Amino acid sequence: MNLPFRLTVLAALFLAGSIASMADQPRSREQLKQDFVRPTRVPYPADDPYDAQKAHLGQMLFFEPRLSGSKWIACSSCHNPGLSWSDALPRGLGSGMKPLARRTPTILNLAWSDLVMWDGRKTGLEDQAFGPITSPDEMNGTIEELILRISAIPAYQAEFKKAFGAEGVSERAIRQSIATYERTIVSGQAPFDRWISGDESAISESAKRGFDLFNGKANCAVCHSGWNFTDNGFHDIGLPDSDIGRGAWLKIQSMQQAFKTPTLRDINRRGPYMHDGSVTTLTEVIDHYDRGGVVRPSLSDEMRPLHLSAAEKQDLLTFLASLTGEDPPVIIPVLPSAQTALR
Repeated sequence: MNLPFRLTVLAALFLAGSIASMADQPRSREQLKQDFVRPTRVPYPADDPYDAQKAHLGQMLFFEPRLSGSKWIACSSCHNPGLSWSDALPRGLGSGMKPLARRTPTILNLAWSDLVMWDGRKTGLEDQAFGPITSPDEMNGTIEELILRISAIPAYQAEFKKAFGAEGVSERAIRQSIATYERTIVSGQAPFDRWISGDESAISESAKRGFDLFNGKANCAVCHSGWNFTDNGFHDIGLPDSDIGRGAWLKIQSMQQAFKTPTLRDINRRGPYMHDGSVTTLTEVIDHYDRGGVVRPSLSDEMRPLHLSAAEKQDLLTFLASLTGEDPPVIIPVLPSAQTALR
């Protein structure tokens, strides 16, 4: 081996060792903050771009109880803007006040999510729009019935014409309108965001320590990642529940009893917690993760006892409180008169 070649090999080995050493170094707080910068634009799909008239129509339909079979349940009945777009119940209530199997998930920030529902069975908001409407357990309606019902109201005919022209009231138009409105439902600026932007006084020292724990010892950011605090993935976090979640759609071990990671934005407005509403407070949520969950084959590799102190748990709670935003008031639309609806 000649000298130049040996020197090249040694330099390469030194560089590889240096890179590995750098990778092993924990990231600083300032470096971690870059992972949580809010986006400046809401993403809309190319085949359903934003349109103000379409969003307005979608808002009307979102609050419209005539989309349900009984004419008394609207999307907003479960996704209440005053309750962080959920309902504050352990399990949702459906048709005939029947308790549903799972907690009502928030629709906050779903513009950034491809798979929706706790088990990810819907591929986007357009696909999701008719899911609750046509479910016998939830709104108990049919596509044909609601199209006839909405088409019989002159004011809705005019609104659909403004948004969709000659197409008028159609399944596609209803899907796109509701999905477009739901993409406008975005969490407001929170103290955490002001801190990320450089205002060191926006959150307390306790919250800053909680941020460090969130990204370190508590291991939260491995799933609750990015500005929206979710990887949009599915994980079994060891709840003592028989619901197989994502496992009903993906027949692999890691997806058994796995559920979608929810956003933590406005999280202190949205109890009770978990897909089954079984955990009442955020203190109990942290205690669950501290214990490590029920050990079983599908349990996420990231679930393990954390051994957090009481002070560390309090810092995490303080940090989570800093994620609650300053949301603008939601204007409830005036719905068209029902006098001309089909009987």
